[in-house]
Amino acid sequence: MSKRVLLAAPRGYCAGVDRAVQTVEKALELYGAPVYVRKQIVHNKHVVSSLEKRGAIFVEENEEVPENAIVIFSAHGVSPAVHASAAARNLKTIDATCPLVTKVHNEVKRFAQEDLTILLIGHKGHEEVEGTAGEAPKNVILVDGLDEIANVKVPDENKVAWLSQTTLSVDETLTTVAALKKRFPNLMDPPSDDICYATQNRQVAIKQIAPKADLVLVVGSKNSSNSVRLVEVALEYGAKASYLVDFASEVDEKWLDGVETIGVTSGASVPEILVKDLLDYLNGKGFKDGCEVAFGAVGKGLITDLAKKRYDFKRMMKSPDYNTGWKKPRTGCIDRHYSWPGNTQ
Repeated sequence: MSKRVLLAAPRGYCAGVDRAVQTVEKALELYGAPVYVRKQIVHNKHVVSSLEKRGAIFVEENEEVPENAIVIFSAHGVSPAVHASAAARNLKTIDATCPLVTKVHNEVKRFAQEDLTILLIGHKGHEEVEGTAGEAPKNVILVDGLDEIANVKVPDENKVAWLSQTTLSVDETLTTVAALKKRFPNLMDPPSDDICYATQNRQVAIKQIAPKADLVLVVGSKNSSNSVRLVEVALEYGAKASYLVDFASEVDEKWLDGVETIGVTSGASVPEILVKDLLDYLNGKGFKDGCEVAFGAVGKGLITDLAKKRYDFKRMMKSPDYNTGWKKPRTGCIDRHYSWPGNTQ
């Protein structure tokens, strides 16, 4: 039985996550430990643990931070109330909010100024949703799933707009929007899609791999919305099984029974070293052949191109620049029996 891995690209760190993590690292470098961070800077166990070892202290609320200390706001964004509570304690704040989340915050404020009711598609309790809704709590109604649409009540059905959490499933969001438009025919769209490009690209990549995979392994934490969505997308698009793991050590060997092809990807808050650890583990279990399959690009929230390239899997693994992510095509995929349409060796 030939065993192979299909490694999705892009995967792992997005620009917003990289920026947030570097913000904490730079603060520790400039000001020394401890540096306080409200909530997890990004939703990944390894990243949080690594920063804790360097002197970052993660707290749930500003009240846990000593007065006059430095506090960093996470990539998921915070509400004006959180900024106000920090000011009341004379905290020195550093805002690591992802720029795409900030964009959604600005859209909430603009819609609220126009006295619109905002239907925010997202997951109840997620930090991003709490921060976004907090920009205009009197105008925002959370829609967490299709089941809630029938119960949505608005003051004026002609003055309704929708926005979404940035890390949702593209397909699920489109389905929800379509259902909302049936309920509210004059529902206004945001100026551009709110689901971030990194989330969309990673979902597109796994959609292409899932039908060919007996098993899809997603590296990511359980509280990472975009990582959880990758598991759901993999199953929806044909993977026979899919699991979310923080570390290679969490893989159950029973999952590998009878498996020939494994798809591998990672959430947008996952450092590449964790993917490499998983690939090393799978290599030790006989999955020695594989391809890194690249997909892009996104424009205005719509997939405009799918670029498929073939890679030398073994050479990539040994490359000193492995952790830089994207690489030029090498000599071709080791598994010569598998061919993407339009690919050349």
